[in-house]
Amino acid sequence: MKSTGTERTAMEHLAPARGWAALRTLLRVFLRPYAGQVIAVNILLVVQAAGVLYLPVLNADIINHGVITGDIGYIWRTGAIMLGIVLALGVVSVVTTYQASRASLGAAAGIRAAIFRRVQAFSGREMNQFGIPSLITRNTNDVEQVELFVQSALTQLVIAIIMCLGGLVMAVHEGPALSLLLLVTIPAMAVVIGVTLAVSLPLFRSLQVKVDRINQLMREQITGVRVIRAFGRSRSEQERFTEANADITGTGLRIARIFAVALPILVGVLNLSSVGIVWFGGRLVSEGAMPIGNLTAFLIYILQILLYVLVAVTVLILAPRAVASAERITQVLGTVAAVADPAAPAAPAVTGAVEFRTVTFGYPGSERPILNDLTFTLFPGQVSAIIGGTGSGKTTLLSLIPRFLDATSGTVLVNGTDVRAQSAGRLWSAIGLVPQTAFLFSGTVASNLRFGGPDATDAELWHALEIAQARDFVASMPGQLDAPIDQGGANVSGGQRQRLCIARALVRQPRLYLLDDCFSALDAATDARLRGSLREGTRDAAVVIVAQRVSTIMHADQIIVLDAGRVAGLGTHAQLLAGCQPYREIVMSQLGEGAAA
Repeated sequence: MKSTGTERTAMEHLAPARGWAALRTLLRVFLRPYAGQVIAVNILLVVQAAGVLYLPVLNADIINHGVITGDIGYIWRTGAIMLGIVLALGVVSVVTTYQASRASLGAAAGIRAAIFRRVQAFSGREMNQFGIPSLITRNTNDVEQVELFVQSALTQLVIAIIMCLGGLVMAVHEGPALSLLLLVTIPAMAVVIGVTLAVSLPLFRSLQVKVDRINQLMREQITGVRVIRAFGRSRSEQERFTEANADITGTGLRIARIFAVALPILVGVLNLSSVGIVWFGGRLVSEGAMPIGNLTAFLIYILQILLYVLVAVTVLILAPRAVASAERITQVLGTVAAVADPAAPAAPAVTGAVEFRTVTFGYPGSERPILNDLTFTLFPGQVSAIIGGTGSGKTTLLSLIPRFLDATSGTVLVNGTDVRAQSAGRLWSAIGLVPQTAFLFSGTVASNLRFGGPDATDAELWHALEIAQARDFVASMPGQLDAPIDQGGANVSGGQRQRLCIARALVRQPRLYLLDDCFSALDAATDARLRGSLREGTRDAAVVIVAQRVSTIMHADQIIVLDAGRVAGLGTHAQLLAGCQPYREIVMSQLGEGAAA
C-alpha cells in the first residue's frame, strides 16, 4: 500500500456521504496514490480501442479492394496487418489488466487499512454504535464490492465508453444515412439502464444490511454453540438463521429479477437495430449509394457499440452494490471517535498515581449518570480495590482511567495530568490492563505474553508466569512457552486464561495495574497465592483491583465501595466494617454475619 500519510490526512476531512458521492469520495482518496497506474490504464485503453476500431476499416478495404477485385495479394497483406494488430492488442490487454489490478487492489488495501486504523481509535461508544459483525462486514465484503467495481470500471467500463464514442464517429463516417437509426437505439438503451440502476440501488443498500445480520447470527451461533445445545435451542436458532437467510435470498432474487428483465430488453434493442441496419443498408447497396464493404464496416461498428453498451451494463450492475458499500465504509471512516488525542499532548512523569476529582459519567441518551461525583486517589505502592453490587459502575469507573471512555464532567488524572491532555499511546504504555473478559490471541503462550513486552526474554516470561501462578500448568503443556493457543484461548480453562492475561500485564512491568474482576475463575487457594505474589511483584506500582468477592480485596490498602454509582465508603476492610453499611451487607452476604461482627 502506498502513501499512507496522504490517506491519513484525507481521512481527517472525510465525512459520511450518500449515493454516488460516497463512491467518488473513496476513489478520490484511495486511488490518488495510484494515479500513475490509472493514467497508464487509460492511455493503453485508448490504444486498444483505436486498434479495435481500425480493424473494421481494414476489413472493408479487403472486401472493396481485394475480394471484389480478386486481388489475393492485397488480401494477404491487409490480413497480415490485421493479425499484427490483434497480437499487439493482446499484449496491450495483458498490461492493462495488470496495471488496473495493481490500482484496484492497492486502493482496496488502503481502504481496509484506513478502516482498521479508524476502528482501533474507536471508544466503546462507537463500537456499540456499529456492532462488531457490521464492522467486520464493512472491512471485508463491502471493501471487496468496491474493489470489484473499480477493477471492472478501469478495464471494461472505460474501454466501453471509448468504444461507444469511437464506434459512433466511425459509423457516421462509414454510413451517415444509416447513423440516424442510432437516434432511436441509444436513448432507448439509456432509459432502460437508468431505470434499472435507480430501482436496484435501494435494494443493494438493504442487501448489505442483511449481510450484517447473517454475520451477526453466525457469530452468535458459533460462539454460543454450547449454550444453544445446553438449553435445547438448536431448532429455534436454526429457524432464526433460516428466516434471515430467506430474507437475504429474497432481496437477491428481487435484484436478479430486475436485471433479468433489463438484459433481454437491451439484447432485443440490439437485435432490432441489426435488423434495421441490414434492411436499410441492403437497399442503399442495391441502389449503389453505399459500397458493400462500407455496409459491412458500419454493421460491425454498430454491433461493437451495442456490444460495449452491454459490457457497460454488466459493469454498472456492480455499481449499486459498490455505492451501497461505499456509503457504509464512509460511515466508519467519517465517524470521529468520542475519545481523541489532544493536539499538543502532555508528557508527564510516570508514577502510576490516579486521582478522580468530582467525576461524573453518563452514556449519551441515558436517563441518569452511571457514576456520580467520584473523588478519591489511588497511590503508587498500594493495592486499591473497588467493590460493589452488580451494575454499580465498577467496570465503567475502571474504563475512565485508560480513557476508553471520557468523563461527562470532572477530571481523571493519571501521573498527575488530566488523561484528556495526554496522548493515548503514552497513557497506555504505563498501564497493565487485565480486562473483565479474559481474551487471548491465536498463537502461542509466548506470543500472547509478549503482547505486554515484545522484547521480553524467556526468563522474564517465566518470571511473570510464576507471579501469576501459571508457571506449573504452562510447564506441563506440550511445547511450554511455544504451546499453541487457540483464538480467544478456547483450548485453556477460564482460570488459566485469567492467569495468562495477568502474566501478560506483568510482562509489561507498568507503574499502574488495572485488574478488572480477573480472579473470578480462580479457586480460593490460587486466589490467595496470586494476591500474595502480586503484592511482592508489583511493590512500586499502583494496583487497582475490581472484584466481586470480599476475600479477594479484604487485604487491600484501601477499598472503594460503590453503591448506585456513588462512593458509599472508602477505607480499609476494618474501617469499612465499622462505618459503611453497604460494605457490611456485602461481607455478611458472602462470609456470614460472623465475619462482619
